[in-house]
Amino acid sequence: MNPTKTKILVVDDDESIRLSFKLLLERESFQADIVGSGKAALKLLERQGYPLAFVDLMMPELGGMDLLKIIRDNYPRTRVIIITGFGTVNSAVESMKRGAADFIQKPFTPAEIRNVLNKYLPKKDTATSKTLQFNRDGQVATIIGVSPVMQDIYDLVLKVAPTDSTVLITGETGVGKELIARAIHFHSQRNEQPFLTVDCCSLVESLFESELFGHVKGSFTGAIATKHGSFELANGGTFFFDEIGNISLNIQAKILRAIQEREIKRVGDTATIKVDVRVIAATNRDLSQAVAEGGFREDLFYRLSVIPIHVPGLRQRREDIIPLAEHFLEKYNQKRKKSLSGFNRDVEQLFIEYYWPGNVRELENVVERAVVIEDKQTVTVPSLPSNIRNLKSKPMEKEDSVKSLEQLEREHILSTLEQTNWNRSKSARLLGIDRKTLYDKLKRYRIEK
Repeated sequence: MNPTKTKILVVDDDESIRLSFKLLLERESFQADIVGSGKAALKLLERQGYPLAFVDLMMPELGGMDLLKIIRDNYPRTRVIIITGFGTVNSAVESMKRGAADFIQKPFTPAEIRNVLNKYLPKKDTATSKTLQFNRDGQVATIIGVSPVMQDIYDLVLKVAPTDSTVLITGETGVGKELIARAIHFHSQRNEQPFLTVDCCSLVESLFESELFGHVKGSFTGAIATKHGSFELANGGTFFFDEIGNISLNIQAKILRAIQEREIKRVGDTATIKVDVRVIAATNRDLSQAVAEGGFREDLFYRLSVIPIHVPGLRQRREDIIPLAEHFLEKYNQKRKKSLSGFNRDVEQLFIEYYWPGNVRELENVVERAVVIEDKQTVTVPSLPSNIRNLKSKPMEKEDSVKSLEQLEREHILSTLEQTNWNRSKSARLLGIDRKTLYDKLKRYRIEK
């Protein structure tokens, strides 16, 4: 067998079903590990991991539902697809409530299996495999995000990085705006020059100008020596204004001059200094509204937002949550010298349902906490903060407010379309269906833009 092929586990006591899977999976360039019982499957799972397992629901000794529970609790990175026969569809639906990713019904067609493979094991050459790199502490790091909106951001960063255009990155606190700025610098021709940043929330007004542009000796009380400002030290490189929406109108005017004229003047000096600096700014404020209210200069706003990049909140790209959580788990496993294997299915479900007001930064903190206090092999619900744990204990809605499956599907399709800006190809891929099926559903549910 080719060791680079993705391995898929198939568990079914019917020899003809096992043979069908083997032929199909190998035709699709996967390695098929085929066994006829739940006990044999557990022996394989103890030796190696599988991203996907097809499990027959009705098997002697260790049945599919029991095997599902063991996999969910001990091998959470393995997604389980239940294989069900005629008359057991209700049981298959129940299996999904207990953590199965999906189910297929016998007799199934090769096309149905391919749809499952495309849904849960996207090919490595698809857009979802693209990543964005940046420099952190002298080492190359990677920004994690598989959602279509993050893929579009990656493309935009790579297009604008080689230019000297100013970039304005917007988004809520904790979404990773500085990481995007570092990625722009990393992929630019300035990447061997400094990347300097100033937190516009952290400096008092009286010191801000000196921090940015420097000062000459004796220019004010305490100026015992001439100081080079951050803008000057970034010469040839990139300067990042973090939360630029918090600076005063007076400083805004001086920043505008520095960007337009490419020159600065130290506090207390009459001479100007030429600088070659690319400016990137970020804010969690709506600067256009701030302009309308008179709190931000309109000319600076347009100068900064030549290339606008908006990073949406984590709740608006929920498909990024689990990949990010797994990334942080690996990070803090190494840092804390632990070996947690993943998140159990209940934790993953809570992660998907939670609102994440603190975005990626909050998710990282939650995972770090879990790594520190978890004493089981996988991250479990008790190791999560109470505000996330409590989602599990919320009472059910009244029976008359429970939505039908059709209502839920319609809302899910609408949400996905809005997330991809009504790009139907991307929406179909995210939903795990082909474009024709999506168009049929749009017609059925009378969804129109």
